[in-house]
Amino acid sequence: MTHCFATTVNAFIVSLKEIIVGLIALLTLLLVLFNNSGYRRKLAWMVIIIFLPIAGSLLFLLFGLNLRSVKMYMQKHKPLIDKLQELDPAGLSPDGPDESLVNETYRPLVRLLSQDINNLSAGNSFEVIIDGRVKQEMLMEDIRNAKEYIHIEYFHFGMDKGSRVIKRLLEKKAEEGVKVRFLNENIANLPNPLSYYRSMEKSGVDVENFTSYKMHLIEFITSLNHRNHRKIVVIDGKVGYTGGMNINDNYFRRWRDTHMRLSGAAVGALNALFLDSWLTSGGTIDKPLLYYLQTDTSSRDISSPYYFKDKVVQVVPDDPYALSPVIQHGYEWIFHNIRKYIYIQTPYFAPPEAMLSAMKAAAERGVEVVLMLPQRADNLLMVHTNRAYYEECLAAGIRIFLRKGEFIHSKTFVCDDYLSQIGTANLDMRSLDLSYEVNTYIYDTEVALACKEIFFKDLAQCEELDLQKWKKRPFPLRIIESVFKLFTPLL
Repeated sequence: MTHCFATTVNAFIVSLKEIIVGLIALLTLLLVLFNNSGYRRKLAWMVIIIFLPIAGSLLFLLFGLNLRSVKMYMQKHKPLIDKLQELDPAGLSPDGPDESLVNETYRPLVRLLSQDINNLSAGNSFEVIIDGRVKQEMLMEDIRNAKEYIHIEYFHFGMDKGSRVIKRLLEKKAEEGVKVRFLNENIANLPNPLSYYRSMEKSGVDVENFTSYKMHLIEFITSLNHRNHRKIVVIDGKVGYTGGMNINDNYFRRWRDTHMRLSGAAVGALNALFLDSWLTSGGTIDKPLLYYLQTDTSSRDISSPYYFKDKVVQVVPDDPYALSPVIQHGYEWIFHNIRKYIYIQTPYFAPPEAMLSAMKAAAERGVEVVLMLPQRADNLLMVHTNRAYYEECLAAGIRIFLRKGEFIHSKTFVCDDYLSQIGTANLDMRSLDLSYEVNTYIYDTEVALACKEIFFKDLAQCEELDLQKWKKRPFPLRIIESVFKLFTPLL
């Protein structure tokens, strides 16, 4: 009798567990359906939750929620918004950007990329940097010359020889009395020991973690999948750096990447982005915000063929709390409106469905769409993910070139001899939907022709893919690529 009772109780407990698991999975599936995400992303999450109800539900709550809303944006960026409203209580840049600075064809793009902030400016000078050694030397020289402050944030800040040289320079400037603010992307840089940053703090460097442990628990958990992929340096409001290069010897010595050194009003835009992340992460500033938004518009005479003066620049940020994925929508607008060509460089290619459709449509209507990717990505995951899209793109008329030798990490494009872009965002879901990014757009023919020249120099190191040959790859590889493609919305 006792045995029968125990068996009944155990069966009841098992059934109750199954009901609870089923309810959790059902509720999470409903949350997936109502979440503001693309259908491919929803489908991928639903497959995971169906096969792994508890683990899949937990992973979705941690990494899958779409947080784009007015309320979430205002809450996330409140520290900077409050300080900006102190400067301009009526609202930021109410008249919007001066569209007359830009060719009429591209003015709708300016408005699309501006959203609520006037991020278009004229009179900027900058150098396009295509050599990591040059970037390292220029950055070190600017750090040495800093008088007031240095603001620095990188997705990766390494511990190798080149990185330690930059670190020691920052520590030295802090010891000299320069205010050094260092925003640490602490999740991406987990391999770095805490002692690496404590030595900086002992020297007087202000260090803040981007994913701050000071956050409320729920905010901390939902932020774990949102990486700060930006690369920004601002020194004394006079000079700024942004682009694809992080701080480590891969970028200084081994890889091919593209970066920018700027002066002019665009530096103020970069500084505003830095301060947004800095204040949100718990950092403080010791002077009025306006002090950090003022910029020096003086330029230098440099003999480099890739140095330009008096140019119109638009600094475009994106983050997972913004009302819409502005960088993705910018690409889609460009694919729909370009007339002759677009030449693109990216190390990771797993675009959202809408962007891929716009890209294919551009090629199908006769636009020369050329995509340059590394012959082999720097991690196995992206090797198969990139390849999953080759056949579909080639069939639509998109030309794909694989760069041999150095891994190419550039995130650039140039189109129709007028618009150029140098940024931090890859053409994948992580950059376009989950990470904090910043791309810089230049509206100018001279710059576009120079960026076109750079692209063709890289093209000499490439091999073009042939559709018929690509179709003959081994069947097992096709299966692997198809599986990876199914889950690209989650990568």
